[in-house]
Amino acid sequence: MTELELLAPAKDLETGIAAITHGADAVYIAAHKFGAREKAGNPIEDIAELCHFAHAYHARVYVTVNTIIFDNELNEVKELIHHIYNAGADAIIIQDFAILAMDIPPIAIHASTQMHNINPDHINFLEKNGVSRIVLPRELTLDEISNFRSKTKAELEFFIHGALCVSYSGQCYMSYSLSGRSANRGACAQPCRLAYDLVDEMGNVLVENKHLLSLKDINLSSHLADLIRAGITSFKIEGRLKDITYVKNITAHYSNLLNNFIGLNQQYKRASSGKCTYTFTPDPERTFNRGFTTHFINSRKPNQASLNTPKSVGKRIGMVDRIYRNYFCINSAETIHNGDGLCFFNSQNQLVGFRVNKVDGDKVFPNQMPTDLTIETTIYRNEDFELEQTLNRKSAERKVDCNIDVSITANNIRLSIEDEDGVIALIEIPNGFDKAKNPNYLDTIENQLRKTGDTIFNVNRVNIECTTEVPFIPTSIINSARRELTLQLRTKRIELHKQNRRDNTTTPATVPNPILTYKANVANRASTNFLLKHGAQSIEPAFEVKRPKGEVELMVTRYCIKHELGLCPSKQGAKPTGRLFLKNDHNLFPLVFDCKNCVMKVIQPNK
Repeated sequence: MTELELLAPAKDLETGIAAITHGADAVYIAAHKFGAREKAGNPIEDIAELCHFAHAYHARVYVTVNTIIFDNELNEVKELIHHIYNAGADAIIIQDFAILAMDIPPIAIHASTQMHNINPDHINFLEKNGVSRIVLPRELTLDEISNFRSKTKAELEFFIHGALCVSYSGQCYMSYSLSGRSANRGACAQPCRLAYDLVDEMGNVLVENKHLLSLKDINLSSHLADLIRAGITSFKIEGRLKDITYVKNITAHYSNLLNNFIGLNQQYKRASSGKCTYTFTPDPERTFNRGFTTHFINSRKPNQASLNTPKSVGKRIGMVDRIYRNYFCINSAETIHNGDGLCFFNSQNQLVGFRVNKVDGDKVFPNQMPTDLTIETTIYRNEDFELEQTLNRKSAERKVDCNIDVSITANNIRLSIEDEDGVIALIEIPNGFDKAKNPNYLDTIENQLRKTGDTIFNVNRVNIECTTEVPFIPTSIINSARRELTLQLRTKRIELHKQNRRDNTTTPATVPNPILTYKANVANRASTNFLLKHGAQSIEPAFEVKRPKGEVELMVTRYCIKHELGLCPSKQGAKPTGRLFLKNDHNLFPLVFDCKNCVMKVIQPNK
């Protein structure tokens, strides 16, 4: 059977545990350094605790070591990976080639999307050098994914939900150029979320003060089956800086979708154990989102960008039909709650938000009445107070099914428990008990054995075979036996969990492109030596090490501003525009449109 993995983000231990409890088969988390989200670091002790919790469900923990590495950090990174391995982590996610040449433990290696995994030759090169999983770029189509699947034996992972980098991951240097904060070092300042003017070579403003590079969030809820058939087996949710309520909601949503698919396709199964129950109905629209796009999964489509705001818009809930001095009436099928955060776009297309103070039927009383609200304005809810309250409490349980068998003889009482994965634990108790006076006392024993309480187990069946007089076993002893059984079983499950190990054998491989520019992100001597050993002829240092001369491509993206605005001559029949620029404050960035390859480049002007 093919295993399908739902991979959720964890900014910390609490969020990681919540992700698993809400249906994740694996979580990815950062250690205290060298993760591509520097504000989401965690001590090794927390990673070890997360591994212990996850492995009881046969879920996995992957640790991000996905920044570029400088020379003076190589030994520190090597030491960190040893600590990660000893903590029980199942894989590391990397960007820097240096790690492939390090003397590290046999932990599985996943190639981050920041390694620019955009063609089969590159993927094969990584696979031959010990990489077991490839995180594919978000920009791929289903046909491209299928092609990759046919060219490699490596596992394929794909982002299915969350924020989008407008550039090819690892191919954006805009943040470092403007602020000295490197995206490849985990410190992206997100210049793509800023507002820009679009101007032509004559200085005419074609579009004013719009978030021209800010994409909507990806949501591939309706394409899971397509992705599975294309060869994806790990489905990744973005969000290592997202709140725990977001992770709970989105993880539960996709866990349900995967379960529904598996219910109709028995050749697949989940990569971990246990079933989840929830106190809420998952809904991606009810937590942070900028609006949704399917990106390029089925081809290039318009309306990929959130031009008017980079902030969360949330869920459309209705339209204003009447306005009064201190309240308005809304035509909505949704229940609005006191404390909700609502928003709308005013006549200048600016996002205006307010808090709901009180609701009376269709009457909404804001804490402060917006002055620019008009009839027929569309209202969105970008903070769902009721859902947030629910998710801030215990909102899910995850239980591993098991059966208990009891054999009672004149001399011995044998109890065994077997879980859904075939793991078994057993104990024996001498039978020196008096005869039970209650003829139905076996029912009492069964009922007590079913009370697994706050353990990870759910007892489906208790089978009791008694070949002697029914003994009166005190409830305290039954409960103690049950606790010992479940503790043994949980311990065995953790012990039997197979930590992903890397096959240290490699296959001779030549780097696909022997001429490597700054876009290869080579920042240390170990990476340089590794690539030279594998056939590289020329290697430029990383942008962060030495700024390249001449025309510098700060960003390469499949997203195209011309296409988004209906200005594409080749696909939309628009008139040629001449050269275009992005203008922000005192910066003027030339745009290059490579129509043959259908990509756009943001250029740093010569200074």
